[in-house]
Amino acid sequence: MNRQQLTDWLPTTQKELKLRGWDEVDVVLFSGDAYVDHPSFGGAVVGRLLEAEGLRVAIVPQPNWQDDGRDFKKMGRPRLFFAVSAGCMDSMVNKYTANRRLRSEDAYTPDGRHDKRPEYPSIVYTRILKEHFPEVPVVLGGIEASLRRLTHYDYWQDRLCKSILCDSKADLLIYGMGEQPLADLCQRIRENEIEQLSIANLRHLVADMPQTVMLYAKNEIPNGISEEDMQLHSHEECVRDKRKQAENFRHIEEESNKLHARRILQSVDGCFAVVNPPYPPMLQEELDHSFDLPYTRLPHPKYKGKRIPAYDMIKFSVNLHRGCFGGCAFCTISAHQGKFIVSRSKESILREVKAIVRMPDFKGYLSDLGGPSANMYAMRGVDKTLCSRCKRPSCIHPKICPNLNTDHRPLLDIYRSVDALPEIKKSFIGSGVRYDLLLHRSKDEAINKAAREYTHELIVRHVSGRLKVAPEHTSSAVLELMRKPDFGQFYEFKRIFDRINKEEGLNQQIIPYFISSHPGCSEEDMAELAVKTRRLDFQLEQVQDFTPTSMTVSTETWYTGLHPYTLKPVFSARTQQEKLSQRMFFFWYKPEEKAKIVAALRRMNRPDLIAELYPPATGKRKGKK
Repeated sequence: MNRQQLTDWLPTTQKELKLRGWDEVDVVLFSGDAYVDHPSFGGAVVGRLLEAEGLRVAIVPQPNWQDDGRDFKKMGRPRLFFAVSAGCMDSMVNKYTANRRLRSEDAYTPDGRHDKRPEYPSIVYTRILKEHFPEVPVVLGGIEASLRRLTHYDYWQDRLCKSILCDSKADLLIYGMGEQPLADLCQRIRENEIEQLSIANLRHLVADMPQTVMLYAKNEIPNGISEEDMQLHSHEECVRDKRKQAENFRHIEEESNKLHARRILQSVDGCFAVVNPPYPPMLQEELDHSFDLPYTRLPHPKYKGKRIPAYDMIKFSVNLHRGCFGGCAFCTISAHQGKFIVSRSKESILREVKAIVRMPDFKGYLSDLGGPSANMYAMRGVDKTLCSRCKRPSCIHPKICPNLNTDHRPLLDIYRSVDALPEIKKSFIGSGVRYDLLLHRSKDEAINKAAREYTHELIVRHVSGRLKVAPEHTSSAVLELMRKPDFGQFYEFKRIFDRINKEEGLNQQIIPYFISSHPGCSEEDMAELAVKTRRLDFQLEQVQDFTPTSMTVSTETWYTGLHPYTLKPVFSARTQQEKLSQRMFFFWYKPEEKAKIVAALRRMNRPDLIAELYPPATGKRKGKK
């Protein structure tokens, strides 16, 4: 591997600009994350994409927002615009647990430190830039901004918040994955031969540009308000009436999951947030281009000797596709990436694997060949005309769509092609697997055979001792609200897993993920979960308390008390005590929890569950030491 030079990374200082012979830059990107030049880090992807469009790009990772603003001024005025992203995660989810306690570390910061980014960097960074460069356009993107593009509930402030454009004062918001809108923006700038971009020019350029949000006075809305637009209840109406917020969310989610969506308008602060429909799903060659950009795949040299936890986790992993058609009620993936799967070509995947192989500390083991869901690669609707009329948020709930191609053969081909490389000792699947896709019975027997073959190969060749799956709960009613399959499917999959392990002489574990305090979940539901998982001989490790995050069905249900699609009331555990009372049932096996659990079960009048969780010791056991 060639020794890399400082100029192999995007410049982060004036010194690095001078090494390139640059006096100014076209775009300065501010990121809440450390700068890791890798396709799993959004800041690097945006920077490399703009660079590929012929622009001079600088990146300022984790600027100091608490001094005189020198980090925000050090690159000077860009020729075109500032780009701002909070990072790969919503900053509040990144920083706090569901109980609003500080997480043990910030995974996207050197050495996991908590003091390198503010809360809501999208707002804080943009406001500072506007103080120093009021005439320069600010383009806001990333998941934090994307999921806050309209009125949204913020768990940490415990209130409805306006479109983040209102609080940040940014000029343009790009939602979803940013490659298509950024490439389009660059093309429009070139076509109009713009030498220095102004806010007025930007507003004119992007008025009809897909996947963007801007604020307009009513009389300035491009082409006015038409019957084809989806006009939501205003922000002010939603603040006064939770039912209207619930009604809004259904429309937002449905439009976000259409191939041909409507423009969305919402009145706020006397103007309108105008959300243009998204681009069509990326083409395979467009996604390949994003992954094939000249990343160093390494943290910037400024972090030498420091650990970046998120990078340690993904540096030997490969992302195979974008999007997720699961539509899980608590998940933000489809809201940000979309439900339509876009898969990389085998050639692009193999190029990335070969780049990993050349890394000096690679030992032959890939930690993950995965994606948002590991086994959705190359799956899509067979008849696209049916997809074009569909507005279901999930292709697999309540049942798997008969138009969905669930063929695992393309993914098997990827696994086998990667494993055939002489430098690969083992490739693991670290992403979660959708076992409902594996258990689905198609009318095509060849697809069913491939699902069985995939299941066997996954368990025998690609599990690093522990296979992650996400049943999330055991209660049918709660699972229905989560848009997850019935727990009976988990039983079926575990029987297959255990049988294959026995046949192959393996000693591997299934690691199931579960959530407490999800809307619709009662304390009794959690008690029954404890009993069912005890019968399966699980002592649960991968568990979490439901965290309300912006732009999910579950969050809107939790906040409004109504399910957005039925407008029927749904109970949610809201107080810290209610949440802790549910969470303790995960840990029935801990001696310190027993007394509280027994007391709770007596209060519920469920002595049958006490006997199940804590059966009386037999005489034989009493004699054991």
